[in-house]
Amino acid sequence: MLNPFSFSPPKRINTPWGNIEPKVDIFPILYLIFIYGLVYILPFGRDIIGISWFDWCRSEDGPLEWIQFAGFLLAFICSLIVLWKRRRRGINRLWIAWLVLALICFFVAGEEISWGERITGFGLDSLREINIQGESNIHNISFFHHKLLDPAFEISCLLFGWVGWHLWPNFDVFPGKRYSLYFLFVALFYFYFDISYASTIKQIRNDQEIFEVLMSLGLLSHCWSVAIQEKFSPRDST
Repeated sequence: MLNPFSFSPPKRINTPWGNIEPKVDIFPILYLIFIYGLVYILPFGRDIIGISWFDWCRSEDGPLEWIQFAGFLLAFICSLIVLWKRRRRGINRLWIAWLVLALICFFVAGEEISWGERITGFGLDSLREINIQGESNIHNISFFHHKLLDPAFEISCLLFGWVGWHLWPNFDVFPGKRYSLYFLFVALFYFYFDISYASTIKQIRNDQEIFEVLMSLGLLSHCWSVAIQEKFSPRDST
């Protein structure tokens, strides 16, 4: 399996049917095959944890949600490293863009654990009263959850997965083509999930936690790569 945190180019994959030379990380494909091809059919879950292993993984406070939190938090830290390494060049558009990305990663990481409420038990009653899950976070407030959350994922993942590297390849706050699958699968899931509202069959199952993991790992991989490789390149003066 390819290492999503390596900053070397994707390598040739030898298969019995021939060699594959991907230009993108294929970890998202392997991850989805693992989740839906193996975890989905694992036996004995109900005898141990009361639900299937698959449902446990994608549940609230399940392992996938905590992986998301860790991914966004580490991406935030890596973004701070990039900002620190570029501090002496002054504040420019690219530095501000990295600051915005760092704040987004911090915000999403905090939202994933309801700003510590799930650990400490402390929260804001004013938020709990208008939160559909009774938690101290913003993204589950009824208006945001039902009107803005899904479009926000679709637009941001299209931006990170295709528009950014396609239109602004030298603006390195956007993940490169290599990381595109981490975001495009998420955009595709949310689009299909939303459009199923208008279909003639029951809406598809909500597997958002499974797909959101990819977004967090994609941002972490990108920010890690830039933080490690950053040597004050000329494009920092953008």
